[in-house]
Amino acid sequence: MLRRLTPDQPESFAFTPANLAWAKEQIKKYPEGRQASAVIALLWRAQEQEGWLSRPAIETVADMLGMDYIRALEVATFYFMFQLKPVGSVAHIQICGTTSCMLCGSEDLIAVCQEEINEKPFMPSADGKLSWEEVECLGACTNAPMAQIGKDYYEDLTAESLRGLLKDFAAGKVPTPGPQNGRFAAEPKGGLTTLKGKSGEAHNGSVALAVEIGDTVKRIDGSEVPLWKAPVPVGRQEAVVEKPAPKAKPKPEPKAEPKAEAAPVVAYSDDDKPEMLSAPQGAPDDLKKIKGVGPKLEKELNGAGVYHFHQIASWTAKEVAWADDNLLDGFKGRISRDNWVEQAKKLAKQ
Repeated sequence: MLRRLTPDQPESFAFTPANLAWAKEQIKKYPEGRQASAVIALLWRAQEQEGWLSRPAIETVADMLGMDYIRALEVATFYFMFQLKPVGSVAHIQICGTTSCMLCGSEDLIAVCQEEINEKPFMPSADGKLSWEEVECLGACTNAPMAQIGKDYYEDLTAESLRGLLKDFAAGKVPTPGPQNGRFAAEPKGGLTTLKGKSGEAHNGSVALAVEIGDTVKRIDGSEVPLWKAPVPVGRQEAVVEKPAPKAKPKPEPKAEPKAEAAPVVAYSDDDKPEMLSAPQGAPDDLKKIKGVGPKLEKELNGAGVYHFHQIASWTAKEVAWADDNLLDGFKGRISRDNWVEQAKKLAKQ
């Protein structure tokens, strides 16, 4: 299936402060030079924030990770979980259409979506609140037919129950997820034949957690309660058993290691600004060959008058210090951290 970005794009994208802080923590999980490994996580967070993945969002993530735009675009267009054009502002309905669900009536559910939302998938409803698509197996075959809406599964659906769910979502309500036919979880429809003792809980584990946190269809914005801080669902308190902490074995005293010397701070003045060019001397070098330089940084460097490897290769320590603090907007310290001068010296000889 050919997947392209929608032609109607916003002018810009920026993470909210909470999501930006979260994104920076994700990047820290990977060693220097491997930040691109966080691309799926950051693209997903951008989609959660906006509801879909725009070109400015993809390029912003690429800049944060030092990636070429085409590499981030390849990831966004490869994975079907990324929506490349606007979907419903309240909820995007994903109807499972694979074998078990199809045999149990998923085609009726798709017909409801076509009637209530839009005849075509991925197209928002008239009020812009809802959209839908058919997806492959979501792994809840015992509770077929089903749909994923937001973070949760709505199972054991009929055309009538799905129609009611859509009306509730459009009205701003958040229906309780899980089985919609009275089942507790995935027990036989005729009732339990074994393990008949009930726990006293109103919902199964995943549904109870969703109801307690109250974030079932709400998109992630950084204000979520971490799972380990979430309240214990009613009825589960008695199941929590405090285990005695194991006796800790005495640890040997760690050997004192010599402390690494901090990098010296290089003082500079305005006179230490590197020499810039008003225009490239012949064809400009591909500065993106320097690790840490993406399309955005190359554009900034060119705009400041840096076009060639030999320019960077000739910078002194004071000139590097000046450039680190003044040259790149929002990337302070990148030049010395990635050792651009040594990289440029090698590239200039090629």
